[in-house]
Amino acid sequence: MFDPAQHFVLAVVGTLVAGIHAPGVAIEPPVGFLSGATNALDWFLTAVYGAAMNWLSDLLGVRMLGYPYMQRAYLAAVCIAIIGPLVGTFLVHREMSMIGDTLAHTAFAGVAVGLFLNTTLSLALPPLLTALVVAVVAALLVEVLVEYADAYTDMSLAIVLTGGFALGSVLISATGGDIAVGIDAYLFGTLATVSTASVGLLLAMTGLVTGVVALAYRPLLYVTFDETAARAARIDVPLFNRLLVVLTAFVVVSAIQIMGVILVAAMLVVPVATATGARSFKRSLVFGVLAAEISVIAGVTLSYVYGLAAGGSVVLAAIAVYALALIGRRVRSSSKRGIFARRDELWAKLSTNPVASPEPDGGREDE
Repeated sequence: MFDPAQHFVLAVVGTLVAGIHAPGVAIEPPVGFLSGATNALDWFLTAVYGAAMNWLSDLLGVRMLGYPYMQRAYLAAVCIAIIGPLVGTFLVHREMSMIGDTLAHTAFAGVAVGLFLNTTLSLALPPLLTALVVAVVAALLVEVLVEYADAYTDMSLAIVLTGGFALGSVLISATGGDIAVGIDAYLFGTLATVSTASVGLLLAMTGLVTGVVALAYRPLLYVTFDETAARAARIDVPLFNRLLVVLTAFVVVSAIQIMGVILVAAMLVVPVATATGARSFKRSLVFGVLAAEISVIAGVTLSYVYGLAAGGSVVLAAIAVYALALIGRRVRSSSKRGIFARRDELWAKLSTNPVASPEPDGGREDE
């Protein structure tokens, strides 16, 4: 019996492999698993998600919501808005905001490695695969430099960032600029590159990152705020440090096609900054995701309407949401200070001009 839910689960798992392979690369899936997963993903994007977006397009009279490539772009952006703040909240509170930028530049080197090998050795390596491998290696290298080379976190980030970008530029020049055209889409991002396989990869990564964060939430929280207490509680601090940076690498590589290398780190930081005023860590996670969702939907829409770069539009929208949240917090804070000031002024008047109390009953002295 045909079960769409089961097929969709297979699609999410299968696209972890399918999503990173370039078109035309021959893969032999076991017993047709990959082809079945791909068909299930196509079914979901057309019969479920696509049908819902078409209905919304007819209801609102917005034609772009009915275009398949815009539907894929919105879905990809929504996935990025979930996994970015989920990982970024831990990074920001650990004062490691720049690791996203570092891994983005090393992912750029990974894309260059893939394109270089394809050009010089006539291979068919998917650039996203090499980007993921290089980004994960770079993430672990940052931790090794901090743990064993006595390098400060910002120093290790600077070393890996500059080294990754230098490697990418050297590989581009080594081919005489032949791979520069292919790498432009990864530098700046574009809506046109959001293929079905890319959406499947993002769906799978969203499930993976969300699941890992949910399972490892408590130890990650301990390590984020107090490593000493975490060690005393016998938590494997180095393990969870490595887990966090590897998750960051996954987020960066997943988002690189739509956001671009230059701007992908913004989704790890800006929505988290927007949710800074939250009263608890869990609320900051939720508010960060909400702020990111508003930003990506607004950014993708502006990108389509005005023909702007997708990544830049999303980041500018995120900064605008942050500015509005900051203004709102300032206004609320000033209004509270005004209320407290008026209260203190009233108490001061009452203390300097007490109300005359009535004389005790007992009659007059001359009576």
